[in-house]
Amino acid sequence: MTVYSFVLLFCSAMCLYRIFRGPTPPDIMVAVDIIGILVVGFCCLFAIETGKDFFMNIAISWSILSFIGTLTLAKYLGGKGLDE
Repeated sequence: MTVYSFVLLFCSAMCLYRIFRGPTPPDIMVAVDIIGILVVGFCCLFAIETGKDFFMNIAISWSILSFIGTLTLAKYLGGKGLDE
């Protein structure tokens, strides 16, 4: 399990680099979305490692919130209001 954790940490570091150095807002948006996916991966690893099922509940909730946040940010960057 530690190999997977290190891979996820490396991917997180690469995404953080893209967030801070991203040249355009869509690049930053994709990096933030990938960070959300990595958090879900960490939660799944913790669920497998500890045998606790509430980590899977956290992963599902996080993925739903991340999806809604990505849609909202994409709509905002597209120039439309949030009420349209």
